[in-house]
Amino acid sequence: MDMNGKVVLITGGTGSFGRKLVEKLLLTDVKKVIVFSRDELKQYEMSQDYKDSRIRFFIGDVRDLERLNRAFDGVDIVVHAAAMKHVTACEYNPFEAVRTNILGAQNVIEAAINQGVKRVIALSTDKAANPVNLYGATKLASDKLFVAANSYSGSKETRFAVVRYGNVAGSRGSVIPFFHKTKLTGRLPITDERMTRFWITLDQGVQFVRDCLGRMKGGEIFVPKIPTVKIVDLAYSMAPECVIDYVGIRPGEKLHEFMITEDDARRTVEFDNYYVIQPEFPWWLENGESYGGTPITEHFSYASDTNPQWLSHDQILEYLGEYR
Repeated sequence: MDMNGKVVLITGGTGSFGRKLVEKLLLTDVKKVIVFSRDELKQYEMSQDYKDSRIRFFIGDVRDLERLNRAFDGVDIVVHAAAMKHVTACEYNPFEAVRTNILGAQNVIEAAINQGVKRVIALSTDKAANPVNLYGATKLASDKLFVAANSYSGSKETRFAVVRYGNVAGSRGSVIPFFHKTKLTGRLPITDERMTRFWITLDQGVQFVRDCLGRMKGGEIFVPKIPTVKIVDLAYSMAPECVIDYVGIRPGEKLHEFMITEDDARRTVEFDNYYVIQPEFPWWLENGESYGGTPITEHFSYASDTNPQWLSHDQILEYLGEYR
């Protein structure tokens, strides 16, 4: 999407995704980039790394609608990346996850409509498809709120969409930095030798979000076609000299992840490099406008263990980047 003259706000903007998106936006003719987050230390550290007059730092929490209303004034595009993301933390602090991931999502929607933001795209997760943990359940609720918000916006021009993808290689919440640190002990803990995950790089994730901002009509869940990695293969690639300890699945974990379930498949169309889960009420069809793409087959599902794309040893090493 052309960012020329646009004002872009990123909630959770001091996270791994937010920092990378800011970096990419500053290479364009964007008018202003607003980093919205609640951590003043991370904002200070980020301000030391990015010396550009177009950046603004805004302390605030997505739980605070009044603060969001103030922050969204004059904003063209919002990328909603703020969330409680750690599965175990959400399991042990369930209502805190609800407050941030669900109530915070609705606050973002309300503020965007109130302030006339043109486009809002929310980051989701593979754990929102067929969720078994609270994190996934809150993100599923968030996804549904953002999809439904296109009807809620009424006559306003605000449009909402969702991007859903898997683990981000090398991000602060990724297992890669953990393995990199832990391998110094000579042993790596693995939950289960069968465990698989979808993988995407930070650069790929940011670019996909930017592409979806340009193609969104409102109400879609965009899913990129990305490879799967077996966690034990990742461990062996990172530290072939280490002993593997199988420690069992943690609370709220699954062996394999879904990004599109069979129930979603009925509303999903396929493109070369991504899928689009269309809303139950695709408003653009009322105007005789086709979304395009190829409808996928019945009983299709997009799961990490049946994904046709798998990372080889050499490809895993490429994904590791600085952690090789």
